[in-house]
Amino acid sequence: MLDRRRLLGLGGAAGLGLAAHGGHAMGRDDGPWDSEQDARTARQFGAAPQIRRRVTLGKTGLEVPEIGFGSASSSDPALVRQALARGVNFFDSAESYRWGSAEEAIGEALAGVPRHSYVLTSKTKAGAGETAAQMMAALDGSLKRLRTDYVDIYFNHAVNDVDRMRNSHWHDFTETARKQGKIRFRGLSGHGSRLAECLDYAIDNDLADIILAAYSFALDPDFQDRLRHTFHFVAIQPELPRVLAKAKEKEVGVIAMKTLMGARLNDVREYERDGRSFAQAALRWVLASPRVDAAVISMTSAENIDEYVGASERAALDGEYRAPQDLALLARYAYRQNARYCRPGCDGCAGACPAGVEIAEVLRTRMYAVDYGDEALARADHAALGDAGAQACLSCTHQACARSCVYDLDVPTLTRDTARRLGPVMG
Repeated sequence: MLDRRRLLGLGGAAGLGLAAHGGHAMGRDDGPWDSEQDARTARQFGAAPQIRRRVTLGKTGLEVPEIGFGSASSSDPALVRQALARGVNFFDSAESYRWGSAEEAIGEALAGVPRHSYVLTSKTKAGAGETAAQMMAALDGSLKRLRTDYVDIYFNHAVNDVDRMRNSHWHDFTETARKQGKIRFRGLSGHGSRLAECLDYAIDNDLADIILAAYSFALDPDFQDRLRHTFHFVAIQPELPRVLAKAKEKEVGVIAMKTLMGARLNDVREYERDGRSFAQAALRWVLASPRVDAAVISMTSAENIDEYVGASERAALDGEYRAPQDLALLARYAYRQNARYCRPGCDGCAGACPAGVEIAEVLRTRMYAVDYGDEALARADHAALGDAGAQACLSCTHQACARSCVYDLDVPTLTRDTARRLGPVMG
């Protein structure tokens, strides 16, 4: 890797100081490289990849890199600093991520960095009956952990119930927090089966300046249409593309999450060629969508930070966001995952279990353990399901859920496996 002086000589903003303070590296569309030739030269000499494009989130005027740092599975300040050095100055957090330690890591890493030079979010699950005082207490806790006076975006987190949107206290709380300078913009995040319905309500009632929604190539009608002749695809969340387009029309910023369809990155490594990876292809596909402004992705190692940021640089080098090679790589991955991946927001299995097991939520927790390798998060989320968790599956004899998945997932086997993996630890 080049040292800071050589990087500066190439025109890159890879040094942490320049990424935090420097010239056009923060908040311009041309990104930290001066030209395509600079990027090619930097790659030739082994420079780290850099964010090449910055975008504006709707009518907020808030400028962010097209790829943001997700902290749901990370609490390492060193990773935050590395991301910043790559031009990623957008950090997404929540009070629930790593039980608050994700926010603490971001606060520690950014201590001393000028606050105006990076964009910060946090989230709270504001319930249908929650008061404005309770919401304010949650926000104050996040601000303390993040070591800041304000967050740029504050999201109502994991919304999948319109009644939560109807709680007038959310509007009142966010207006008060804005006046107090604690938040700049309010948002809505979600990936459940009723996401489109919640987004419709929030957009129509001016409850969100920015939305953060699960959206991947597997949810993109364009991708589905191209592959219908190859293997069976069922439209998931058919209303979601319409709602995202509606958000863009109303100048509500749109950020995509869960862009990697389970993130089993090693499953297709053998098919990656010419420095192109599946993760980069998946990110590039989403970022090319007219429905999306930017993406947030969990960054849990130095290697995947560089891989993900490489999607931005690669697009600049190719001069396009959807190279022909991307479709083949995405199709191969989708084919491999088709019969084992529980799609966010599908929920076609809802009500299939007489015992009340929330199958989709159970399989989401299994994904955290098996695909993401984050057993702590998986156990915590599974425990939070209580009686709706998978423990009843261990003694089930009727298997009423066996044919409940439109993708033919072996639901009984997967839910029993979840119970064994994530259920109560027996002494």
